Amino acid sequence: MKKQVLKKKITEIAKALTTQRSKDALAILSEELKNYTEPRSIAVVGDPNKLVVSDEVAQKTNALALYTDGACRGNPGPGSYAFIVQDNHSKIIEQQAQAEKLTTNNKMELKAIIKGLECLSNQVTPMHEIYVYTDSQYVVNGMKTWIHGWKKRNWKKADNKAPENLELWQRLDEQSQICSVIFNWVKGHSGHPQNEYVDGLANKVLDENGF
Repeated sequence: MKKQVLKKKITEIAKALTTQRSKDALAILSEELKNYTEPRSIAVVGDPNKLVVSDEVAQKTNALALYTDGACRGNPGPGSYAFIVQDNHSKIIEQQAQAEKLTTNNKMELKAIIKGLECLSNQVTPMHEIYVYTDSQYVVNGMKTWIHGWKKRNWKKADNKAPENLELWQRLDEQSQICSVIFNWVKGHSGHPQNEYVDGLANKVLDENGF
């Protein structure tokens, strides 16, 4: 958390204190804050101009690659999503990262893809192919397997309960109809260039917002 944010929180807390003991404790905390070192922002890994798309995208003129990641500090807690879109020449044509005050990791993984597809909705035709790459098995399993049963049961699981994050699943399902959308899982934190890049974006925006 940013030093300035901590200082502001201490000031706000001080207004609500009534006992001398509490005020003394806060004074000690304020003194310790002077020696507090802010956490370093996680660097965005890799040169965006050197992120090369996979052959399955590079070999098709109508293909795009959407790399996404979600992050959460607390789960639930402050979270963020990030994505980049590359064309078949590996050029980044879209990029976005956004933080939220209270969310979950799964929500951010879903939202990253939703936002990426929404960003492309007016740029693609039914003839396009979008290859989605995410390190979330939750999302990939959901879109490749679970969602078919949910929709047959009117968006209910086998136990007749609604899936968690139902609204986000429905939004993702709707957005995945804009063209042919192919979901791919990549192992997180394993050196995959684009995955490391969007992970860095997601964490950087959290740091920048004082989370």
